[in-house]
Amino acid sequence: MGEENTWAAPTATDSIDADVRVPGSKSITNRAFVLAALSDGATLVREPLDSRDARLMLGAIDVLGAASTETADGVRIEPMADGHGEVDVVLGNAGTVARFTPPLAALGSRTVRFDGDPAIRRRPVAPLLEALRTLGAHIDDEGRGTVPFTIRGEGGLRGGSVEIDSSASSQFLSALLLSAPAFERGVTVRLRGETPSEPHIAMTLDMLRRFGAAPERDGTEFHVPPARLELDSYTVEPDLSSAAPFVVAPLLTGGRIRVAGWPAETTQPGDWLRDLVRRLGGDAVLDADGLTVTGGDTLPGAVLDLHAVGELTPVVTALLCFADGPSEIRGVAHLRGHETDRLAALATEISALGGDVTDTEDGLRIRPTPLRGGTFHTYDDHRLVMAGAVLALRVPGITVENPATVGKTFPDFVQRWERVVR
Repeated sequence: MGEENTWAAPTATDSIDADVRVPGSKSITNRAFVLAALSDGATLVREPLDSRDARLMLGAIDVLGAASTETADGVRIEPMADGHGEVDVVLGNAGTVARFTPPLAALGSRTVRFDGDPAIRRRPVAPLLEALRTLGAHIDDEGRGTVPFTIRGEGGLRGGSVEIDSSASSQFLSALLLSAPAFERGVTVRLRGETPSEPHIAMTLDMLRRFGAAPERDGTEFHVPPARLELDSYTVEPDLSSAAPFVVAPLLTGGRIRVAGWPAETTQPGDWLRDLVRRLGGDAVLDADGLTVTGGDTLPGAVLDLHAVGELTPVVTALLCFADGPSEIRGVAHLRGHETDRLAALATEISALGGDVTDTEDGLRIRPTPLRGGTFHTYDDHRLVMAGAVLALRVPGITVENPATVGKTFPDFVQRWERVVR
């Protein structure tokens, strides 16, 4: 591993030939935990992600009156019970926890304080808080529109109709929809602005249906009526976005990688990687054993709109640094409000290694140039650790700062990556 807070990421000396399995999807895991907490009976969430973000979500729903128990098969969630008094929800730097749990707090009778790492205080949450106020919640944020804030529960939310600007994060919409079955009148949400990550919205609607709700969508209007949720068990899919560095590796090294358990049908944005591999000269074959990716003879440059799959931008940017020509990534301005400003971070860090990457109003321009070794700073962002690993496949001497931050979604990523590359 090198020094405690750095990682000498390995460089491939030969083509790759490996089978890998990635952990459960963070997005699905945390949605399942929320829906289970709102259900009438206990739910066994099978094969969930076990990471910092997932444990923060479990901690949050436990504080709000649910009870979680680890079992041999996963995590058993008992539904929320109301209570009184003052409690604290610890957010860390988990955007899903910061967005998905405030509606749960407003459904109860506790006074709930929300706070977390310094980075979470810079991440947008104001549109969600304003929407919850419109739906009847009592929130004190001292006018900041950011963490920290306090919700004073009064035993439920009336619900109704609300407009929300979800352009900064689709999680604002998903937060309202996930809790809507427990609102007295359900909720109707009308969107303003262009919402990123359509696959995550589809994921939310699909999971609501699986738990017994009846969401409806008409363009930019969503309606979820009151419903009793119940599901004995739910199995979490592998995290396809966390599979991204493994999927693109054969395009840079040659050889093949099989990602086990890749679902035949999914709402995860990471499934787009199959199309990317084929577009960039590789082959991607999905069968009962998983997704098998093989590298091609060339790696063409590309113009890519990643609006719907923005979380893949760091790994895709690293990949395109080795393309045969220039590339451009568009539609991802919302990445400036993630764990860090991902666009500025990628441009800064790759350029420091000799690259030619510039951030634009809504994306990045990438002109391949020879790269050199050096320190790749990650800004406490798990996706940047993965981007640094991809760069190092072809560039000796890259040291990735703070690799432990990848524990947010993939706690043993470093170990699995080293087994594949070395």
